[in-house]
Amino acid sequence: MSGERAIILHSGGLDSTVCLLLAKARGRIPRSLGISYGQRHHIEMEYAEKLAARFGVERRVIDVNWDTPQITIPKDRTVDEMKTFGIAPTFVPGRNAVFLALACAEASGFGATEVWLGVNAVDYSGYPDCRESFLSAFRTMWAEAVPTPLRVVAPLVTLTKPEIAFLARELGLKKGDTWSCYAPDTSSGTPEPCGHCDACQLHNHAWAESGNVTAVTPAI
Repeated sequence: MSGERAIILHSGGLDSTVCLLLAKARGRIPRSLGISYGQRHHIEMEYAEKLAARFGVERRVIDVNWDTPQITIPKDRTVDEMKTFGIAPTFVPGRNAVFLALACAEASGFGATEVWLGVNAVDYSGYPDCRESFLSAFRTMWAEAVPTPLRVVAPLVTLTKPEIAFLARELGLKKGDTWSCYAPDTSSGTPEPCGHCDACQLHNHAWAESGNVTAVTPAI
């Protein structure tokens, strides 16, 4: 499907940036799509903009806002604890459904035939809308909503975080190139990852263990 246009939901984090670069490597003409929804920190959006510019990809941001719940950010949980905790305290109900619907709507104006997103259901920390069952249900809904449904691509859904970091390295990224922290330290004036939240723990785990990965097959 080389030369096809694709919308990439791109937050500036590791997973979504790997999606962006995978799409580009597979010959797609990608558009990096950010969703500004009143999130606590916009640092990841700044990273996304810089990454899109670095890799020569068009960037667009959609502004939306709804009353999202107040969240408590857990600290210093192990990866195993995250997987057994249940629904994560940082889960925002409806977020991925809203993001995907907006991306699919955007695709029609861009002339895209695909929407890519970096959800992951292996080392996910309690996000029910990161599972294949959610994606399957959304595809069914969208096929009922439009006469010509596009393809929803989730190439990382069955990969571990170290496998995703392995892919990132293969695609030209290093650990500090993306932003994954939920609770940045801004005391010095320059935001730094806290190193304690779930996102930081998963990010560090991904890169630390990526050297043990020898091959990865994305679900494309």
